[in-house]
Amino acid sequence: MISAALLFSPNAAAFSAGSRAAVPTQRVADVQMAENANGWKAAGLAAALALATGVQSASAGPFTRSEIASLTYEQIKGTGLANTCPKVEAGGAQKIAVNSGKKYKIEEFCLEPTSFQVLEEKLTKNGLVTEAVDTKVTTRQTYVLTGIDGDLVQADGKLAFVEQDGIDYAATTVQLPGGERVPFLFTVKNLVAKTNTPAADGITTATKFAGGFKVPSYRTGLFLDPKGRGTTTGYDQAVALPAMQAGGDEGMFKENNKKFEVLDGSIEFKVTSVNTELGEFGGVFVQKQPSDTDLGSKVPKELLLKGAFFATVVEQ
Repeated sequence: MISAALLFSPNAAAFSAGSRAAVPTQRVADVQMAENANGWKAAGLAAALALATGVQSASAGPFTRSEIASLTYEQIKGTGLANTCPKVEAGGAQKIAVNSGKKYKIEEFCLEPTSFQVLEEKLTKNGLVTEAVDTKVTTRQTYVLTGIDGDLVQADGKLAFVEQDGIDYAATTVQLPGGERVPFLFTVKNLVAKTNTPAADGITTATKFAGGFKVPSYRTGLFLDPKGRGTTTGYDQAVALPAMQAGGDEGMFKENNKKFEVLDGSIEFKVTSVNTELGEFGGVFVQKQPSDTDLGSKVPKELLLKGAFFATVVEQ
C-alpha cells in the first residue's frame, strides 16, 4: 500500500476483454466478483487521487470532440494532438442521468497519463521507505489509451463501468534518473470500476470510480530473447550450455523458464466536469500497476501513473 505521506511528498509528482454480447446478469456478477476479489489498496490511491485533483487540470487535451473532428489529417500530423484525450465541452447541466430499467454504455473512454513515477525503496536513517521517483518517457507519443467502450451497469445501488473493447493497452518505457529503463504495458484490460458511494441515479462532478484490472505480460508467447528462448517457440535454455540439462542451472532457472504472466493493477477516477447534453464527462485518474517481468525472469517494479480521462455515456 502507498502511504499518504509518500504521495504528498515533494517527490510525488493481447487477449480480449470479453464478448460484447454478454448479458446484463453476467455483467452484474462480474462486478460483484471483482468487488470481492479487490480488497486492494484503496486508501493509498484515494490519497493520490486527491493530490492529482489539486494539481492536474480537469481538461485532458486542448480541444473538444467537435473541434478535433473539424481538423484535417495534415493539421494534426506532427503536433502530438493524436496522443491526447478530448476535453469536456463547457456548458449545460452538470449531471448525466442513469435511469433504472434502461441499458447504458460508456464509449470513447480515453486515458491520458501526464505523470509517470516508479515506486522504489530507499534506505534512510528512519529505515527502509518507499518513494515515488519521477521518470521520463522514452517511447514515442503512442501511450494514450482511447476508443475504449464497455457497459455502464447498476449493481447494489452503485454504478459500475465494465470494460469490453478498444485500444486498451500500450507498450511504454520510462527512464529513471540513473539511466535504468523500465518497460511496462500501460493497460486497463478487464477493468471493473465502481462508484465508491451510491450513485445509481447518474454521474456528477462528485462521482468517483475505483476498481481493478488485469496487466498481461509485456511480451507475447512468440517472443524470443537474445539466446533464442521463448514460451511457445525457441529453445528451452541457452544453446551454448547443453551440459546444464544434467542439473546445476538453478541460477539460470528464471531465464530458461519463460512464462506469460497476468498481474493485477488498480485505478481511481474522479469526475470533475460533465456535459449532460453531449453525454460527456471527464476528470483525473491515478493508476498503480506492475512493470514488465521479462517473461518471469525479473521482479516487476510498481508504477504510479496520474493523468486525465474522458468518456461519453450513450443509451443502448
